[in-house]
Amino acid sequence: MARYREPAHKLFRNYGVKDISAKKLVSSMTQYASGQHGQNRKKLSDYAVHLNEKQKIRLTYLVSEKQFAKYYKEAARRQGVTGTILLQLLESRLDNVLYRAGFSTTRRQSRQLVGHGHVLVNGKKVDIPSYLVKPSDVITIRERSKELFKSLTESIDVAVMPAWMAVDKDELKVTFERIPQREEMDPDFKEQLVIEYYSK
Repeated sequence: MARYREPAHKLFRNYGVKDISAKKLVSSMTQYASGQHGQNRKKLSDYAVHLNEKQKIRLTYLVSEKQFAKYYKEAARRQGVTGTILLQLLESRLDNVLYRAGFSTTRRQSRQLVGHGHVLVNGKKVDIPSYLVKPSDVITIRERSKELFKSLTESIDVAVMPAWMAVDKDELKVTFERIPQREEMDPDFKEQLVIEYYSK
């Protein structure tokens, strides 16, 4: 993802992204967009509604505009429901899998951990956050990095882990058992609006 140097929490607030990594966050402020006129309500055009949903999903997974367009093209190429496949591709990213497994507190932190070479997939080092994990892939932590992750994973509750992965907290191991179904992914996403955005 191209490096974004502006205040991230403002950008996330504008599009309703939920898992904000900003430390200073007042819940009442997230009900409206940032800025002097953020509270002013105005009717959005159809295009703005489609664009906002696309931006919300894109920013949630910390994906660049170019990457997101590639995921959409790949989802449209495959057989099945394009919107569901798009979300499945995003959920299969290595940085997202680590985040879902509780090995990091934010996706941004997860990207950094992968980029620094702490993560192994099927025993081989992978330092590409966008690497797409496949069913039955096993994700582990490099031996000399385990102490770092021990502190990060102390609060993991295995009972609330996503159903499509198995997490071994003691061994710091994640088995990506299968691709998640649509009903198991974020119900707030309206991926059909994204399809309509790219179909214009």
